[in-house]
Amino acid sequence: MMKLGLINSAWVQAQQPTAFGLRKTKEIGFDCVDVFVDPLDVDAKERRLIRRECEALELPIVSIACVAVGLVDFNASVRRFHVDRVKAYLDLAYEYDARNVLLVLGEYIWNQEVIPPEEQWEFGVETLKVLGDHAAGLGLEIALELEPFPLSLLNSVDTMVRFIDECDHDAVKANIDVSHLVLGNVAPAELSRLKGKACHVHISDCDGKVHGDLPPGRGVVPFDEYLAEIKKLGIDGAISIELEYSPEPSRIVEWVTEAYEETDKLMQRHGLRG
Repeated sequence: MMKLGLINSAWVQAQQPTAFGLRKTKEIGFDCVDVFVDPLDVDAKERRLIRRECEALELPIVSIACVAVGLVDFNASVRRFHVDRVKAYLDLAYEYDARNVLLVLGEYIWNQEVIPPEEQWEFGVETLKVLGDHAAGLGLEIALELEPFPLSLLNSVDTMVRFIDECDHDAVKANIDVSHLVLGNVAPAELSRLKGKACHVHISDCDGKVHGDLPPGRGVVPFDEYLAEIKKLGIDGAISIELEYSPEPSRIVEWVTEAYEETDKLMQRHGLRG
């Protein structure tokens, strides 16, 4: 069985206070939460508030989301900074008793015409080996995001499998984002190649053309086909709903509730949630 979670950025982007968002997440019925918080920006009060609220609500934090495109920068000093920054995310995840840090790795620059793409790829492998060691020392995992953009390093199952294999580290795994798979033209059957390599799942809908995280049922994603394959992977983790930039921020509670109800139905139908 998997847990049903929500990434709290849905509330943040609707200009709702952190405590309000966490309380509503629990009230709606979610099992857990992913938090989008930068340990280098958050102050001590907010950092403590997140942990206190989640403990009081019995709402476990499963994942912390991190975008660190500088891990593949051609400047060594930039890469060192981002390695230290991601280590800070991992430390915060440990402090929050989370299971992983969701990591967006980055893209090739200058259309792959100036810096050889092989070099940027190697920068990524090198930095993730270092970060994998740090994660393993804390009992955590790194869940790599598959981004459906032409210049993203990890934009297909092929590149994800190759990257994880080259890292060769038990703590470095994949995140499966269902709407990203559709936008990247990744067929459901390809997910079988991530058996033993994935530790976390994001779910949302889209129009099949451009990135846009919608409640399931508002787009064209064939969820049943993808969830059937996800169940075969036997992931011991969470499926977290990702909602970005609600078109009606004043109705964010209804937006999140709709996403919860539709996702719960899908998970129940596939025996993914008890």
